[in-house]
Amino acid sequence: MLLAVCGGAALGFGGTAGATGAAAAGSSSVKVSGTVPLPARAARSGPAPATAPRPATPPHADLSFHGHAVLTGDRVEVRLTPRDAGPSAVADASVRLRWSVALAERQELPSACARTGERTLVCGTGALAVGRAGRTLALTVALRQAASEVTLEVEPAWNGGVSDPDRSNDRLKVLVLDTGDAYAF
Repeated sequence: MLLAVCGGAALGFGGTAGATGAAAAGSSSVKVSGTVPLPARAARSGPAPATAPRPATPPHADLSFHGHAVLTGDRVEVRLTPRDAGPSAVADASVRLRWSVALAERQELPSACARTGERTLVCGTGALAVGRAGRTLALTVALRQAASEVTLEVEPAWNGGVSDPDRSNDRLKVLVLDTGDAYAF
């Protein structure tokens, strides 16, 4: 006997639905005598049924930043070059530079840079072509007071809406000592 539940009622096919079948289904049973043939699959004719379009995959680009920083007294010179390892180009990007100490109130910054906090700047890097280095950013920031060391954090602030699945190589932290030496990142 085949027992099926439809609309809350248990239906028995090919015999009688006894109390056990009805109790298992949790509702009343309907007796159907004889066998009930199952409907044959309709032959498919015409085009395949339409499927919903898949959303476009967002473009991906692997951004990285390389450069160096030099601390001398209350000044930090930074040179930074962005790079896009692809597979997609980036129409426009920007990088965030954050220091572990406060910056002086007055700063002479390149036109591509803006101060966004007491210790933070954001600088535009422009468009980045796949497999090529972008425009090198050079700036000098003034610290509120001289420091023997400073930590500089570098990370993307904007990547033009392109997804970067490997964030491990674009967020950097470098310790810069007041030695006059260039500390690479």
